[in-house]
Amino acid sequence: MALTDHNNAQEINWNAYWRLMRADKPVGIYLLLWPCIWALWIASSGLPDLHILIVFVLGVILMRSAGCVINDYADRKVDGAVKRTSNRPLVSGELEPKQALRLFVILLFTAFLLVLTLSWQTVLMSIGGLILATIYPFMKRYTHLPQVVLGAAFGWSIPMAFVATQASFDWVVWALYFANLCWTVAYDTQYAMVDRDDDIKIGIKSTAILFGRFDKFIIAVLQCLTLILLTCISWHLQLSWVFDLALFVSLSLFAYQHYLIKERRREQCFKAFLHNHYVGLVIALGVVGHYSFF
Repeated sequence: MALTDHNNAQEINWNAYWRLMRADKPVGIYLLLWPCIWALWIASSGLPDLHILIVFVLGVILMRSAGCVINDYADRKVDGAVKRTSNRPLVSGELEPKQALRLFVILLFTAFLLVLTLSWQTVLMSIGGLILATIYPFMKRYTHLPQVVLGAAFGWSIPMAFVATQASFDWVVWALYFANLCWTVAYDTQYAMVDRDDDIKIGIKSTAILFGRFDKFIIAVLQCLTLILLTCISWHLQLSWVFDLALFVSLSLFAYQHYLIKERRREQCFKAFLHNHYVGLVIALGVVGHYSFF
């Protein structure tokens, strides 16, 4: 009986680590991965080096996992007061804070080992991504714009991709970066709308609170800016109708999201947030499709 109890405890512990990394909810990986794919394909004109591609895909998974771990560590004392996060492993007591920090270090170290196989310029750039990913969870205590910091962190793979492929570092890089930044702030504001009432009570800041009754309008503006910047990139690079079709479909997907959040109900706002995975995927298909057929 004692051995059985020990085995069950061990199994539960691994499950808690899995959930701490949010590996059971892969949408965050997708939201990081799709912009990375955009950048790698554009930077390499459609033929990304297989080694670089593998490093970036694994790096996305590791860094997203590390970001979730440090986020839960930072919020361990307030997550219990928020309906959506009240069952997280650090709140339920399944894991201790020191265990979370240990996992965070392991994930970062593994990601850094991967980056060391790329150019020294890429290694240097990775430090910026590490800093952004680490400070983001703590920003919600000091500013109403933590979503902007998240966007800066989520998009850091874009300039890194251009450096790793040794592509020209012109305005297209930053146009793509800011397109992703606008998109990230838009969908993370939808995410923050889910917790807005709870966040106000416990003193957590967010763009959803800052924007107030203008939240839906500002989300729409950010989504339009995303599409405008991507259209400018399309014109400059002379991308084909395949990419333009992807942008049109993305516009339709954004319109559907506004239908979902029109009454600001928690469940619908969360559904709109999850729906952004399809936006990133469609744009990725547009980029890959262009370079595959034209």
